[in-house]
Amino acid sequence: MTQNPQMGERAREILTAVVKTYISTGEPVGSRTVARSNRDGLSSATVRNVMADLVDAGYLEQPHTSAGRIPTPAAYRYYVEQISGEAHLSPAEEDLIQDSFQGTAGMQEFMERTSHVLSLVSGSVGLVVAGSAKNTLQHVYFSRLAPHKILAVVVTRSGLVRDRVLRLAQDTPQAELDSAARYINENFHGWTMDAVHREIARRIEQERSEYDRLMQAVGELYRQGALDAGEAPQNVYVEGAANLVVDEEDRERLRHLLQTLEEKQKVASLLSAYLDAHQEAVRVVIGLEDAVPDLRNFVLIGAPARVGQDVMGSLAVLGPTRIDYEHTISAVSYIAQLFDKILNEQG
Repeated sequence: MTQNPQMGERAREILTAVVKTYISTGEPVGSRTVARSNRDGLSSATVRNVMADLVDAGYLEQPHTSAGRIPTPAAYRYYVEQISGEAHLSPAEEDLIQDSFQGTAGMQEFMERTSHVLSLVSGSVGLVVAGSAKNTLQHVYFSRLAPHKILAVVVTRSGLVRDRVLRLAQDTPQAELDSAARYINENFHGWTMDAVHREIARRIEQERSEYDRLMQAVGELYRQGALDAGEAPQNVYVEGAANLVVDEEDRERLRHLLQTLEEKQKVASLLSAYLDAHQEAVRVVIGLEDAVPDLRNFVLIGAPARVGQDVMGSLAVLGPTRIDYEHTISAVSYIAQLFDKILNEQG
């Protein structure tokens, strides 16, 4: 089946009408239904001929001989290209979303709430994956618990808090620990942990004479692993799987989907396979069988979850190909922007 990128205006309008009607009703769409809604007053015969051409081009298919037509993945992709970036949420919907985030504090709670809100506004599955790529330093704190015994606390911008009790070969007064923490916080706030490790190691050698006592304390803490925040786990938040149950025929599909969503690493892999962390706009991926065979008739609508320039993970809606594309694209875009705004304010 050959797809025609130079689709004419009449074919485009009829294809759009078929897609919208099928999204709304879930029933194969006949030529009479399209003709009745056509603003140019086309006859059923004319619409039927155009729909036959769209079948030949791979945009429509006929499930039964006497039935109407249903969109193929190519039709949904074409439809999305026409509407992406055009739709907007109503002020009431924006207020509802903002109200849903009231009272959240910290990255983990915000991500959990985001999956819930995505599910709520889309009527499908809300997915959020907290990535570990940008494990950047927020601040450190050192406390002398006893001679040679230090508590090191590292907080990253992703909200990860790690504390570790260290035993140092040389006893270090609290004043020197405070100076070491102040030095690290003033010089390395916002740096990735790997970059902090490399730079401190370099400065220990280069600046030993100037910062001898200070760097001795920093160096000892560094060697004992005080700045090891570890790899932040890819926390996965899933909400709304029950939204995919419509009738008995959906139950088997839901069973496979739940198996996928319960294996959280697959969810993380799914989002990383289809969502580019460098993209700016919402991405729509129709047909996910390359990553998960059971998701052949599903669509992923998602975007990177950013805080400033840092990508903290991904947020997305997973739903059937009959999803309300215009509304869901707008909702994902708005929530991604809100994610950045709220967490920047909290930071």
